[in-house]
Amino acid sequence: MLSITIILVWVIVSKILLEVKEWQSRTLNPVYPFVFMDCIHYKVREDGRILSRAAYIVLGVTVEGYKEIFSITVGANETSNFWLGMLNDLKNRGVQDVLYLK
Repeated sequence: MLSITIILVWVIVSKILLEVKEWQSRTLNPVYPFVFMDCIHYKVREDGRILSRAAYIVLGVTVEGYKEIFSITVGANETSNFWLGMLNDLKNRGVQDVLYLK
């Protein structure tokens, strides 16, 4: 039987979160022919209540034809201000031109 301590879980999660933060802030290419933005709505149980959440996903296709996931972010709901923040984040990470945005 496998026994895992709370400390071991905390150490593993801390290492994973550090890598996730680095991945979320990595520099992106200046040009992407295609960028796709979408949001998935789902329900979560929090403090005994069922709440709606939104997972924002941004995916790009490189000039070479490879797909890259730029971001997966969870928010309380889908808003235009949140999407504007996502677009500003792409700009701040180095994206200068997108030929097709959907």
